[in-house]
Amino acid sequence: MSTNRRNFLKMGGLSALALAAPVKKMATNILTDVSNHTEGDLSKFGLQLWTVKEDLAKDPKQTLKAVASYGYKQLESFEGKMGIFWGMTNKEFKKYCDSVGTKIISSHCDINTNFEQKAAEAAEIGMDYLICPYKGPQKDIDSFKKIAEQFNQCGEICKKNGIRFAYHNHDYSFKPVDGQVPQVVMMDETDPHLVDFEMDIYWVVAAGENPQKWLKKYSHRFRLCHVKDLAKTANGGHESCILGKGTIDYPAILKTARENGMKYYIVEQEAFTGTTPLLSAKADAAYMKAFKFA
Repeated sequence: MSTNRRNFLKMGGLSALALAAPVKKMATNILTDVSNHTEGDLSKFGLQLWTVKEDLAKDPKQTLKAVASYGYKQLESFEGKMGIFWGMTNKEFKKYCDSVGTKIISSHCDINTNFEQKAAEAAEIGMDYLICPYKGPQKDIDSFKKIAEQFNQCGEICKKNGIRFAYHNHDYSFKPVDGQVPQVVMMDETDPHLVDFEMDIYWVVAAGENPQKWLKKYSHRFRLCHVKDLAKTANGGHESCILGKGTIDYPAILKTARENGMKYYIVEQEAFTGTTPLLSAKADAAYMKAFKFA
């Protein structure tokens, strides 16, 4: 992962979020309780827009049109210099996505700044999730317990607006701290009615963990996932690659995910050796369209 990527992600995890004043509850037809979620439809796979961030910065609308043409029906945004909605208002963004046949269902965002406003704007256009993308390694396990408290507060804000809150993992949360596993602490100390989790399958595998075991252990807690393949590098490291070209057994893993409440399948790619972000997104979409469960 690049330094720029980590710096961006740290926006979502710098300080504790104070309990917010009550905000207006949005439309009641947006699902807010985990028991009401239906099984995800893999044919409506999504794209994390970080994959094509350079193209978006140059021409947001043309890039959104391109990824829609590849077959992506859902989008997950992130909060960069142009905001979650890429220089558009929330309603303008939704209108354009509607015109090209896609829907923004979630966004990574800085949860420490204007979170109440972000939740209201997300709910106003029918988004389902706001997501904390990164917290980073912590000095002790108590810090992760405080993070769990913050997530519950974010979940309360989202619930008041009729949407959901989730946390996106990296590999660090699976490495023991003070004899405990941070991912376990964050999952056990957050309220399932307020906080869901987005499993970045790549980072679970990179941490040496088995995604299927986690999906079964915490059934119906992981409601979104990043479908991102892992390739070994010459120096003994790893990087993301075009789906199907790496080492992750997605037919088996996504079968388990579907059986345990996964709702959204979101493609992401961060490395583009010998290709471009848009060509990679197109190849990843082709893999998803031809996908068959184990």
